[in-house]
Amino acid sequence: MGQGQSAPKPAAEQGAKKVGIKTGKPICCCCPDTKKLRDECVLMKGEEDADCLKLIVAHKACLRDEGFSVN
Repeated sequence: MGQGQSAPKPAAEQGAKKVGIKTGKPICCCCPDTKKLRDECVLMKGEEDADCLKLIVAHKACLRDEGFSVN
């Protein structure tokens, strides 16, 4: 290696994905129950529907409980 170059990072460090603290799963696979209910509601009624908004909030809370940062 030349001057100013560093060794490549190990593969584990390059693509490390955050996983939930309870399930150990990536964000896409955490909270399947709230995710399914939310998705079905949004498809049928739209995301502005009051019932859907409650399900969206519940799903975000579940993800936060897993340690993810969601808005």
